[in-house]
Amino acid sequence: MGAKRKVCVVITARPSYSRIKTAMQAIKEHEGLELQIVLAGSALLDRYGSIEHTIENDGFEVTEKVYMVLEGENPMAMAKTTGIGLLELSNILYNLKPDIVLVIADRFETISVSIAAAYQNIPLVHVQGGEITGNIDEKVRHANTKLADIHFVASETAKARVIRLGEDPGYVFNTGCPSIDLAADTLNSNGLSFDPYKKYGGVGEISSLDDGYIVIMQHPVTTEYEESRKQIIQTLDAAKEMSLPIMWFWPNVDAGADGISKGIRAYREKNQIPHIHFFKNMTPEDFLQLLYNSKCLVGNSSVGIRECSFLGVPVVNIGSRQDGRDRGPNVKDVGYGKEGIVDAVNYWLQAERPESSHVYGGGNAGRQMADILNTIPLRYHKKINF
Repeated sequence: MGAKRKVCVVITARPSYSRIKTAMQAIKEHEGLELQIVLAGSALLDRYGSIEHTIENDGFEVTEKVYMVLEGENPMAMAKTTGIGLLELSNILYNLKPDIVLVIADRFETISVSIAAAYQNIPLVHVQGGEITGNIDEKVRHANTKLADIHFVASETAKARVIRLGEDPGYVFNTGCPSIDLAADTLNSNGLSFDPYKKYGGVGEISSLDDGYIVIMQHPVTTEYEESRKQIIQTLDAAKEMSLPIMWFWPNVDAGADGISKGIRAYREKNQIPHIHFFKNMTPEDFLQLLYNSKCLVGNSSVGIRECSFLGVPVVNIGSRQDGRDRGPNVKDVGYGKEGIVDAVNYWLQAERPESSHVYGGGNAGRQMADILNTIPLRYHKKINF
């Protein structure tokens, strides 16, 4: 047997870990592959919920770390953070000498991973290309696709779109989303197996979850970052009218995150909302279990479109951030106004739980990815397919 193929997975943000964890495990366990893990960006920052300890507790070893986030949380800071990432990641990939680099999805800083690999002739795998959304992620995602050599997409629609972008059909695979692998395990849970308050702390009063609860996760929209504070106030006003306890998760480090954070803090100073508790982070398994046992997810996270569609969790999707993505029957789309959010939440509280959808896969993406990475002929040039 020849030398193992070294697969370098670069994780740049908290949500990306759940997107790729089962593939990492499958790569680690595969006899023909060697796993390298580079942890970068906001994934290392406590203020956004560092996942370093989570990864290590899951049995993985972090190979390298890249501190690259520039303060500011505005478009200029995003651009400079990406530039710092390109400089640092270029050195790391040069030293690690992986056979394959894997980049995840579409966060703004992921383009630095793709450029660092592509410019050094390292075969690049892009996970979750071919989708469309309503912010800067749209441009970054398609740019990653064009820089990548191998594509692991999450739906048939995405596969067709990647091929239309000119990619070789023989190198585009609909594996489904690895996060659905974790969601499949969650289907076996019956109630929460942990106490969110005791395990994760957080900020806010503690409410009983026995009669149900709502989860809120709202990130800034990079093309609307100046409006982020106004938008989050509308969601807070809506939350104030909800009678159930609310588990609220802090936003990503995109442009506009500072506006959301300041908006939440200012609102809390003027308004008593005893039924809201704020969290930074949870392990992917605990977060999915929290979602599965909730009455509804409110916000604009892609977890509502992907994992919640598989789990059959009702979702109130706010605004434009997820525009264009494939949806299951679990999503109600609303604008940023308080009334629309409240009405949609009340609808789900009275409606039957939606059926599970396999639009993003059936739960075996990680194993498929590892098997393909072990056997596919590696290359860093393009076959013209226009």
